[in-house]
Amino acid sequence: MFSTQLQTLRSRFPPGPLTSAVGQFLDYLQLEAGLSDNTVLAYGRDLLSFALYCRGRGAGDLQHVDPKIIYSYMHHLTAEAKAESSINRSLVAIKMLLRFGMLTGLLHEDFTGTLEGPKLWQRLPTVCNPEQVFRLLSAPVPDDSYYLRDKAILEMLYATGCRASEVANMKIPNLNMSIGYLRCFGKGNKERIIPLGGVAIKVTQQYLAELRPQLAKPFSGDYLFLSRTGRAMDRVDIWRLVKKYALRAGMPKNITVHTIRHCFATHLLSGGADLRSLQEMLGHVSIATTQIYTHVDREHLKKVYKQFHPRA
Repeated sequence: MFSTQLQTLRSRFPPGPLTSAVGQFLDYLQLEAGLSDNTVLAYGRDLLSFALYCRGRGAGDLQHVDPKIIYSYMHHLTAEAKAESSINRSLVAIKMLLRFGMLTGLLHEDFTGTLEGPKLWQRLPTVCNPEQVFRLLSAPVPDDSYYLRDKAILEMLYATGCRASEVANMKIPNLNMSIGYLRCFGKGNKERIIPLGGVAIKVTQQYLAELRPQLAKPFSGDYLFLSRTGRAMDRVDIWRLVKKYALRAGMPKNITVHTIRHCFATHLLSGGADLRSLQEMLGHVSIATTQIYTHVDREHLKKVYKQFHPRA
């Protein structure tokens, strides 16, 4: 699927030295840099937009890309009301392209160190309390056609904090339910080991015994979660599944798969988990990414304040 998506994206690139350099750069990201498929596609879309902008202003190759045209493009994205996070990602993609140009001799001057994007405000993630999450986990009922699969997916998301794509790509051999661990392959195909709770194990075992054999086809392979046609579920399928049961559970409309990941992290911290362990379970490269969760649980902070402050 990824190869088809990337090929479709590259077919939209007009011919020329700059777009040729972008194509070489995407090959490098895909084959050598080890970035995730979604990241390569996101960078590809950002660089397609940038290449088209440069083409319209007479910059047909990397040698004609300078800070002036890059900042002009940033202002163009701002005028289109793009989010600051999207503008920053575009700038990161452009910087990486320019550094690739230096590495391959397509560019002879490195000015990437002088480029600055818009300052990002730290946005706190949406988090639900445990009671709300339990309501979501209880939303599938036995009358639902794929009750065991859907309940197992929801339990797996909350038990592990995995991303939608990680759950979609999970395979049966990756689970060791006798000792309660799973092997997860995250961004850049990096492997991590995550404990698996008793409820998730029980529901997953029931799904494997009762429903998966009915869904499996010769082409299903050893993917854990299958659609009604026997193919492996993808992240969009899981996103829709979460939306469906969140609506049924009466939860806010902005609940997504990533909300469950945020809940996993925040509830662990509230229970006393340390940041380093949480970083390992979430698969964050930097502890700074994990630290955002220390700002989320306001109720826990109030409780600590009232308990220990002499004038509370």
